Amino acid sequence: MPPVIHRFLALLLVAALLAACGTTQQTTSTVPSASAPASPSSAPSASEQPAESPSQSAEPTAEPTPSEPPLGGIYAGPVSGVIDPRIADLPPRVYVPNETSNDVAVIDPETFEVIDRFTAGAAPEHISPDWDLSKLYVSNMNGASLTVIDPVTVEPVETMEVPFPYNLFFTPDGEKAIVVADYLGADMVADNGLYFYDRETWELLKFVQVPWPGVNHLDFSEDGSYLMVTTESAGVVVKIDVNEMEILGTVEVGGSPLDIRLGPEGDVFFVANQGTHGVDVIDAEALEAVGFIPTSSGAHAFAFSRDATRLFVTNRLENTISVIDLATRSVVDTWEAGGSPDMATVSPDGSQLWISNRFHGTVTVFDPETGEQLANIETGGNPHGLTYWPQPGSISLGHNGNMR
Repeated sequence: MPPVIHRFLALLLVAALLAACGTTQQTTSTVPSASAPASPSSAPSASEQPAESPSQSAEPTAEPTPSEPPLGGIYAGPVSGVIDPRIADLPPRVYVPNETSNDVAVIDPETFEVIDRFTAGAAPEHISPDWDLSKLYVSNMNGASLTVIDPVTVEPVETMEVPFPYNLFFTPDGEKAIVVADYLGADMVADNGLYFYDRETWELLKFVQVPWPGVNHLDFSEDGSYLMVTTESAGVVVKIDVNEMEILGTVEVGGSPLDIRLGPEGDVFFVANQGTHGVDVIDAEALEAVGFIPTSSGAHAFAFSRDATRLFVTNRLENTISVIDLATRSVVDTWEAGGSPDMATVSPDGSQLWISNRFHGTVTVFDPETGEQLANIETGGNPHGLTYWPQPGSISLGHNGNMR
């Protein structure tokens, strides 16, 4: 036994004998009593501390178990299938804007019947839920206005004037509304860009002119600090700082990039490219294309499956729907569609995939597991950016129901 241990045990024995004798004399030993911790003034110095035997050493601290990422990644809210309490009592409806008949058809998704119809402005393109889920906006591109829908009464309640809105988005923090002014021709590129508004007051904050014609669809980074917007006439995807409202860079993909969505893991953006007939995969941090997934002719728009493991792609020129497995980034199935498949949305429980057939005046409903057509519904002239409302999730980024 090492000498220092002998000394330590001897001191303990002396202390025990003194305690047994009942003496009131204070010991001068520097060893703390067994019944109370030593005060700072009586603590032994470093040189007097007993050596620690292996049996006395503390157990090693266990490494913390890393928490599992939420199911669905950044789309955990929509994947849950839970409708926010603020809108849980709303009647489920599918709103379909018809750009040539200038109206909105309202469909009961249980009966697949058009149960209402109301007039919008000229060339309604998309139905966009507000960031706080309180209302829906119809983007009347040629009418230079937004028709506001009260989803409780399922009726229009207001018309707002904004410059030629093709599409409408909201920043993830809810501070800004973004009107997409889509000008396809190079001769009108001065008016092509994004109008940033204060979402609550609708005060114009800034117009960001995009010098590549055909600004179209956009989506935001996971932290909301920037967005990526496609330009269908220029083959370019543009990165824009959301706070400074300034262009940061571009990625050239060629063709005609249209719809764009951030992947569930928040690492890449998927871009439907109607000109190259597939899906570009973009690393927005590096500003480069890192992959390409061939689909079919005219890849146009997206919808995620409810569990966010598959990506549905409408191939408008070939009248098909491609199903992409996100884990392998490969097409695992192809279904015949309803004529000219355009925009898409999925029901809250994931059992229905709704597709507008833009040049056929119909909406087709599919079983998203098998591709079986469940219904084909006549809606009006050129049905476009339909939305199923309400949807699960806590915030809306706009478009036709991009939820997080």
